[in-house]
Amino acid sequence: MQVVITGIGFRSALGNLTDTWQAAIDDRSAIRWHRPFADLSPLPLALIATQPQHVLDLTLTVVAEAVRDAGLSLPLPDCGVAIGSSRSCQSQWEHFTANLPNEPDLTNWLDTLPHSPAIATAKYIGSRSAVLAPMAACATGIWSIAQAVNLMRSGACERAIAGAVEAPITPLTIAGFTQMGALATTGCYPFDVRREGLVLGEAGAVLILETAELARSRGAKIYGEILGFGLTNDAYHMCAMDESGTAGEKAIWQCLERSHLSPADIDYIHAHGTSTPLNDRRESQLIQQIFPDGVAISSTKGATGHTLGASGAVGVAFCLQAIATQTLPPCVGLKNPEFDLDLVTVPRQTDVNNLLCLSFGFGGQNTAIALKKC
Repeated sequence: MQVVITGIGFRSALGNLTDTWQAAIDDRSAIRWHRPFADLSPLPLALIATQPQHVLDLTLTVVAEAVRDAGLSLPLPDCGVAIGSSRSCQSQWEHFTANLPNEPDLTNWLDTLPHSPAIATAKYIGSRSAVLAPMAACATGIWSIAQAVNLMRSGACERAIAGAVEAPITPLTIAGFTQMGALATTGCYPFDVRREGLVLGEAGAVLILETAELARSRGAKIYGEILGFGLTNDAYHMCAMDESGTAGEKAIWQCLERSHLSPADIDYIHAHGTSTPLNDRRESQLIQQIFPDGVAISSTKGATGHTLGASGAVGVAFCLQAIATQTLPPCVGLKNPEFDLDLVTVPRQTDVNNLLCLSFGFGGQNTAIALKKC
């Protein structure tokens, strides 16, 4: 079964997909100094507005845009849903606990459960099909898209909406990453010798997936085709990486084999590229092992910040823009590469046919997805 993408809903701290793409092409970043919480010090963040987003508001914004972009009308009762988030409604729960020992207002607590973005999406589009809410840390976005493809290939539906939404700017998230020493103190510089850590960013990216037959029967525009994916786990540590890279390498090979591609067929890799010392080194090693002849790669987190669970879906949206424009986006923030890779530092016009998007998450989650120009 051919699964194609017919609609995209997208928001980052740089705006919608068109605005975000143009900013990245222009080597611009959304990362600014912010102090959203009075009891925490200022730090570099990528905020959509002046204050942190509510995850359900962001979800409905990108879902509505994806439906419009696909030229569809509501309701969509036969549309499957796979919308994930690694933090989901965490900010609301932090608000509840902040009111302790007084009794917090839990009137709407059922709307703050981890699967709330998926349920809100199903309600909005009127879905009576399967609803999934994957949570796989920073690999959530690709996991969600993969699960939607599996739904379609199982015969559960011919159309699905898939992706991830993240509003991670909360006191607990900031405190946790600060305690780990993972946050940058000046900015985001993927694969650079001066990289120092990640910068948190807000974003939502969802896709309308359809069988090629259904899309063509209604004359829908097609952004690209999903060929295959690889999903593995290190089974090593809750947050530390297995530096052997064995499971990560397996995920990429799984993806290539299921997509009937060889390393030489790949024109571009949208890397996870978090700008942390360990992730960028391990990811570089994986790419060098599997693509010894070289392949163009970049990370766009220097433009959008690290959007955690949404980052894989954000990366897929960038890949679709690369297909549409036949242009590779630069690695914003990169000035002095540490690794011997074909890193894209300025927009590159080239033939873009087959692409990979990679994501790696806490708990050892490794994901890769292959896309094709139609």
